[in-house]
Amino acid sequence: MKNSKVILFILIFLKFLTNISHSLAEINVYKKIDLFGEVLEKINKEYVDEINQSESMDSAINGLLQSLDPYSAYMSPEIFNEMQTETSGEFGGLGIEVGMESGVVKVISPIDSTPASRAGIKAGDYIVKIGDIQVQGKSLSEAVDLMRGPVGSSINLTIRRVGQKKALTFDIVREVIEIKSVKAELLEKNVGYIRLTSFNENSGEQIKDQIRKFKKNKNVNAYILDLRNNPGGLLSQAIRITDFFLDNGEIVSTKSRKPSENRKWFAKKGDLINGKTLIVLINYGSASASEIVAGALKDHKRAVILGENSYGKGSVQSIIPLKNKGAIRLTVAKYYLPSGKSISEVGVSPDIEINEESDSFRIKTDTDNQLNYALKLLNR
Repeated sequence: MKNSKVILFILIFLKFLTNISHSLAEINVYKKIDLFGEVLEKINKEYVDEINQSESMDSAINGLLQSLDPYSAYMSPEIFNEMQTETSGEFGGLGIEVGMESGVVKVISPIDSTPASRAGIKAGDYIVKIGDIQVQGKSLSEAVDLMRGPVGSSINLTIRRVGQKKALTFDIVREVIEIKSVKAELLEKNVGYIRLTSFNENSGEQIKDQIRKFKKNKNVNAYILDLRNNPGGLLSQAIRITDFFLDNGEIVSTKSRKPSENRKWFAKKGDLINGKTLIVLINYGSASASEIVAGALKDHKRAVILGENSYGKGSVQSIIPLKNKGAIRLTVAKYYLPSGKSISEVGVSPDIEINEESDSFRIKTDTDNQLNYALKLLNR
């Protein structure tokens, strides 16, 4: 009986300490909020130029979100409304997937057959100026908005590229961006080549159709899945496409702050290409869903991964509406490969590393040394 009372006392005491800890944390947060209000008031009264308090608050909110990771951001009511509204007939774009790194817009991937791709923009490029406007200090949403404009209008981008001492400039004409996510072709009379540029709602079905067509040709004895410069897209399609090449096993898992929301996905029996040799091409422009496919096939030793290390975007973002009719894009979970490794900031490393050989490198042309190496590997 005495021991029971002691245990009960200890539990009550621990609960008391926990409540104190939570109360102190809340008090500290409120002090920080008061401090922020004081700083804003001082700026408003003492700063050399008059400021727009509403814009300052937006910048502060965005700064908070961008301090979390490169993909979380605040969208004002105007930007959120534009995102929701179909404006394909009025506005054009460049055809690049971008993120924010150290206050500068970073190219995750140029999209095939778009103005940015044709101009020579590369994954990993840093956009430092849009026209005459410095990007430093702008939010990602603001920078993207500056790059949009009427179809047929031109824009000048100033780029910093790793390994280049001088800044590069590109004059690019905006177009309506129409993405054809799947392209396929028979190469060397025996290799089924499938290029996937994004993971949209039709990608899985289109790849399945192409595989069926290749299977009718008895000469096809190997496949190449090209995920280079593919910035990602729908998780459901990444899972489905990976499942095409596996007979069993885990494909990917997601872990969030709440353990109850953690999930795992597994392959169903049935390899569409019946165990034939598969090479997956990746580069620094392969991100998110591309990394799930490449990483899962590598972990299961089902494919040879060839090319360069991928981007390292292994997180899930949700758009959360706010009371002011704006929204936040917030990272809510991370992807994990079957091996248990996180993709975030690490990416997927190739089994065979083949780097782009020249600045004139273009995917699926004579300068494509990565594809040429893969074909030689399959036909040696």
